[in-house]
Amino acid sequence: MATEELAGKLSRRLRVEEEGGGGSEEEEGLNGPLQRRVGAGASSSSDSPPIPGSPHRVFSPYTEFREFSRKQIKDMERLFRQYDAGKDGFIDLMELKRMMEKLGAPQTHLGLKNMIKEVDEDFDGKLSFREFLLIFRKAAAGELEEDSGLHALARLSEIDVSTEGVKGAKNFFEAKVQAMNVTSRFEEEIKAEQEEKRRQAEEMKQRKAAFKELQSTFKQ
Repeated sequence: MATEELAGKLSRRLRVEEEGGGGSEEEEGLNGPLQRRVGAGASSSSDSPPIPGSPHRVFSPYTEFREFSRKQIKDMERLFRQYDAGKDGFIDLMELKRMMEKLGAPQTHLGLKNMIKEVDEDFDGKLSFREFLLIFRKAAAGELEEDSGLHALARLSEIDVSTEGVKGAKNFFEAKVQAMNVTSRFEEEIKAEQEEKRRQAEEMKQRKAAFKELQSTFKQ
């Protein structure tokens, strides 16, 4: 009886793991939880409603923040990870305090709270990666006060957020052309990354072949 009960538990566990199993490293997007974590009150690239009781929803920074290049988003991710000391996918008040001190623009406690409040869409008192990206979106659109902490963060981060999006387009057709240019640039960046990976793989293959040839020479 105990054996049958144990077998049943193992079967249920396997079924749960199969249904909720994780994807490959490529599917993970930005190397882990940053792509997956979005506050329950924030919008997502999916139109499906949030799952009751679930604090996070899936979002893709490359899809939602198309005004930025892949390189810009990866630079923002590196900066975010650098100051996410707790490695929990969020920058809290103390982590933001240390970040602003490192950038040379220390803020008061109230100033830090106001910085978070300006982009804190889910009102959890900390910055998710998506909310962090919103800072640079606002900076690129000129929506930040010059004397604000967020403006200082964007300016001192050494991330170039100049963009060529559809915001300033005079009419619908011009906007469509600019949107197509953004998509083309995105596709070109992906192709360039793939080409670089192929080149590195070919170099590795050649090095291995040369090493094997050297080994065989010594064995003779």
